[in-house]
Amino acid sequence: MGKSLETITIESNSLPQGVIIALHGWGANAEDLAELAPILNLPNYLMLFPQAPFDHPNVYGGRMWYDFQNSNSHQLQESRSQLKDYINSILGSESLLNLPVFLLGFSQGGAMTLDVGLEIKKLAGLISLSGYLHPDISQNVLETPILIIHGVQDAVVPIIAAQSAKNTLSKLGAKVSYNEFQMGHEINPQAIATVRAFILKKSSEK
Repeated sequence: MGKSLETITIESNSLPQGVIIALHGWGANAEDLAELAPILNLPNYLMLFPQAPFDHPNVYGGRMWYDFQNSNSHQLQESRSQLKDYINSILGSESLLNLPVFLLGFSQGGAMTLDVGLEIKKLAGLISLSGYLHPDISQNVLETPILIIHGVQDAVVPIIAAQSAKNTLSKLGAKVSYNEFQMGHEINPQAIATVRAFILKKSSEK
């Protein structure tokens, strides 16, 4: 299950009611985002925090899905491929069959969530936190529910990136729930509560 990427796994307290795959941002790592697990307060969900495949050039211990400063890099394509294989292996795992599987990402991980998640069937929901949309996004979006959350004071990924993602995806027929909060490039308590409510609601509809 999910063997293509190193992963921090946080098991559910009982038989899992769902699965959350969470993708970290540029320069962070799986360990950073795994701190989100207890705060989300979803003890009956299996939580998987995969490590991006590439070392960050400037941050010791930091990882990245691709180097956005190098437009000639093939890292995005490689990460796409690895991530698709990883998610599909989880969706195909016999022990997790019929469970709702959510893909969540922060910042660059949010961009990867929208990029890869829109092309994978059977996901229960996509959650982009402080993320953005790649310019070459698939035009054939699935009906997977999408939650976009962004801070109006985000100085790293400007709020216009989230607004643009919402507008583009909505025009393509995607089902988008959109929230702006008074925060920077972070995940505040309001965002946590919104994510938790989204996951519980979509799980009940599965």
